[in-house]
Amino acid sequence: MNPELKKQFLIQPDIAFLNFGSFGACAKPIFEDYQKWQLELEQEPAQFIQVNGPNYLKASREALAKYINVADPNDLVYVTNPSYATNIVAKSLKLNPGDEVLSTNLEYGAADKAWEYYCKKTGAKYVRQNITLPVTTKEKFIQDFFAGFSSKTKLVFISEITSTTALKFPVKEICEIAKQKGVMTFVDGAHSPGHIPVDLTKIKADIYTGACHKWMMTPKGSSFLYVKKELQNLFDPLLVSWGYNSMFPSDSQFLDYHQMQGTRDFSAFLTIPKAIEFMKQHNWPEVAKASCELVKKNALRFCELVGSKPLCPITDEWLGQMFSIPISTPEPEKLQRHLFVKFKIEIPAMRHGDKVYLRYSINAFNSQNDLDRLYDALKEIMETTDLINVKKLAQ
Repeated sequence: MNPELKKQFLIQPDIAFLNFGSFGACAKPIFEDYQKWQLELEQEPAQFIQVNGPNYLKASREALAKYINVADPNDLVYVTNPSYATNIVAKSLKLNPGDEVLSTNLEYGAADKAWEYYCKKTGAKYVRQNITLPVTTKEKFIQDFFAGFSSKTKLVFISEITSTTALKFPVKEICEIAKQKGVMTFVDGAHSPGHIPVDLTKIKADIYTGACHKWMMTPKGSSFLYVKKELQNLFDPLLVSWGYNSMFPSDSQFLDYHQMQGTRDFSAFLTIPKAIEFMKQHNWPEVAKASCELVKKNALRFCELVGSKPLCPITDEWLGQMFSIPISTPEPEKLQRHLFVKFKIEIPAMRHGDKVYLRYSINAFNSQNDLDRLYDALKEIMETTDLINVKKLAQ
C-alpha cells in the first residue's frame, strides 16, 4: 500500500490493524471535520441543533444520496447503526401469526436477534435458510436461498456482505426474484458503502441500510436507512418525538418522524461529504482494488496453515476486502486477546453457531507485512499452545 496514504490514518503504528470491518477507522481529514462540527455544536448548541442542524443534515444526505444513487435525499434518514435500522423495520412491520421473514443462516447476530424478538412477539417465524458452505456458484446460492420461500413469506432480509463469513451475496438478483414473487425486500449493506460500489437504483431493494462508519471511514455511529417512498408510512420511529404532529412539518413525514429525536450529537452524520471527498481525492476504487488483491493473494495460504478450506471460490464475485479463515479453537475470545496482547495484531475471532472464523480486513494502510505478521503469529501459536486445533478441522 501507499506509505503516504497510511499517514492519513490515526491507527497506532505498532498495531497490525486487520479489523477494519468491525468499526472502521477515521482518516485524519474526516476526523478533523468531525471535531470542527463538534466544536461548533459546543460553541452555540441551540443554534446548531435547532436552527442549523436540519440544513446541515440535508446537505449531508444530498451528498450521500448522490454517492449511492438515490434520486430523492429525503428517502434517506440517518441512524446510529444498521442494527438500529433493522429494529425500526422489524418493530413496525405488520407481522401476523404464521407470517415468515426469509433470511439466511449467515446473517449478523444482532439482526438475527431483532428478527427473532419481534417474530416471537407477533407469532411470525424467522426463517434462517441454510446456505451450503462453501458456496460455489451464484445460481446454486439463489436456489438454496429460495428453497426457504413459501406462500407465507412476507419479507426477504439479506446481507450484501456478511459479517462473520465475509461473503458477498447476489442481492440484486435476490431482490429481482423476490419482487417477481410480490415480496418486500430489505438489504443489510452494513459493510458495503466505501467497500464495493453501491447503486440503489440497480439493487432495487425496498429497504436498505448501510454503515458509513465502517468502510467510508466516518466517525462511529453514522449509518443510514433508505426506504422506498411508497413504503415509508409503514415504519414508525423507535422514539416518538417532536417530528410527530410537528408544528413545522417538512415535506417528508419520514424525516420528521426519524431525524430529530431530542438532544444528540449528530456531528458524525455531517462528516459524510468529507468522507466522500477524501475517497475521491485518493482514487478509492484503486485503493479498494489493491486491497481486494491482497485479500485474495493470501487467502489459500492461511487456510492451508490452519488446515481448513475457504468458504468460497477466491474470486471477486464472492470476496471484497475481507476474508474469513475457518479455524477450530476451544476459546476464540482467548485467541483474539492473545493475538492482540502478545503480537499487537487486531483481528476478530468470531463465533457463528458452532463455527469460528478469523476474519482479516484490508484497507489503505495495510500491507503484506501485516498479513505476514499474522501468519507468523498463528504459526507460533499452533506450535506453542493449544488455542488452534488443526486436527479437528481436518476431520
